Amino acid sequence: MVIVRPPAPAEDTRQRVLDAALKRTGFRQDALIEVLHAAQNSFGYLTPELLWYVAARLRLPPSRVYGVATFYNFFSLKPPGDHTVIVCEGTVCYIRGAIKIAEGLQAAFGAAPGDTSPDGKVSVAIARCLGSCALAPIVVIDGQLIGKTSAEAAVERVRLALGAPAEVAP
Repeated sequence: MVIVRPPAPAEDTRQRVLDAALKRTGFRQDALIEVLHAAQNSFGYLTPELLWYVAARLRLPPSRVYGVATFYNFFSLKPPGDHTVIVCEGTVCYIRGAIKIAEGLQAAFGAAPGDTSPDGKVSVAIARCLGSCALAPIVVIDGQLIGKTSAEAAVERVRLALGAPAEVAP
C-alpha cells in the first residue's frame, strides 16, 4: 500500500479548498477534471505531489490523472509567471498576425509559447480560439482581452504590466 501525503500542511487554506472539492464531488472518479481545476486554482499549478494526491483520493491510477492533466491545455504543470499572456491562434487571428505577436513576446521576454520567462515574470500561452474573431488578432494579458493588436503593442502592454517605463517611439 502506497501512502500519499497531502501536498501541503492540513492547516494550509489551499489544501482545505482541494479537500473540500474532493468531498463535494463524493470522491467520484468522474469528477477528476473538476478536482484538478480546484487543485490548480488553489495551488496555481499542478505539482507531481498534487497529481499523486488526487489519484490516491479518487482511487485512480496516477497515469490516468497525469494523462488528463497533460491532455487539456488549461492545466499547467509548471508555475505560472507573475503575468500571463494568452495569444489566440484561431484561424482569423493566425491570418492577421498572431504568430508575429508570439514571436515578439518571445524576443522581448524570452518566453516561448507554453513557457515562462527565465526571470519568472511572464508566461506565454497559446489558445486555439478565444471566440472574438471580429477583434483579431487578440491577446489576453492578465485576464484583460486586447483586440486588434500588434506584436509591438502587446510587448508594450506587458512591459507596462511589469512596471517598466513606456518606450518612446523615435
